[in-house]
Amino acid sequence: MPAIAAPNAALAQSDSSQISAIPYADLADLATAAPMVVVVKVKKAVELDKDRTGPVREGWTRAYVEAETERLLAGNSPIGGKIKYLADVKLDSRGRMPNFKKSTMVLFARPVAGRPGEIQLVAPDGQVPIGLVGEERLRGLLQQTLSADAAPEVTGVRDALHTPGNLAGEGETQIFLETADGEPASIAVLTRPGQPPRWGLSLGELVNPDAGPPAPNTLAWYRLACALPQQLPASAQIATDPAMRAAAARDYALVVRQLGACGRQRVF
Repeated sequence: MPAIAAPNAALAQSDSSQISAIPYADLADLATAAPMVVVVKVKKAVELDKDRTGPVREGWTRAYVEAETERLLAGNSPIGGKIKYLADVKLDSRGRMPNFKKSTMVLFARPVAGRPGEIQLVAPDGQVPIGLVGEERLRGLLQQTLSADAAPEVTGVRDALHTPGNLAGEGETQIFLETADGEPASIAVLTRPGQPPRWGLSLGELVNPDAGPPAPNTLAWYRLACALPQQLPASAQIATDPAMRAAAARDYALVVRQLGACGRQRVF
């Protein structure tokens, strides 16, 4: 058997024994990390001896898998009709590897240089039964990642400043975000007397006053809900006035609360 690249060392809870779709955040973690996303039909799955596998998380085993390519959902690298790869599989209640031969799987992977018939999963849970993914949901996510105005990866909060208005109870908080590629992104929270606060996400140099919050279970929602700290970092506060700092922290808390929990279940 030829040497095949093992999946990355990230660990996860998602596995073929689940009966419900994996959380959107888990799906987005995999999809945004994968240079290619492939749907395959498993033709062969052989559990490897422990002395040949390298480190494998307790309760899991590593399998050598051969599969037929059904369709390429994302990626520009050439891929053959038949591929092979290594996958980590969670053991069943009897401590055995479940039989997933003939199963249709979605693979979140990268090509192996110089080996067009091999791929490497981006994480041990990079092989997911298609029924747990939801192909329509996945296609929508992949389409968003390829969009010219896709939300960038948020890495933190750079600056936050509250500016009071002319009327009592009126004000605006602008929150400028750190992003992985340096692309500008910001959140504006507007407060008006007698009205509930409203906020929106702007992508680009200019703050869009008509922008609204991203819809749940979208790429933009994921970028915020799974990256923003629960509390506004003190280092991001520009104002020295305690009242202005408190207002900025209050508005930031509103954003985090309305975004809701990320919902990620994968363990790294």
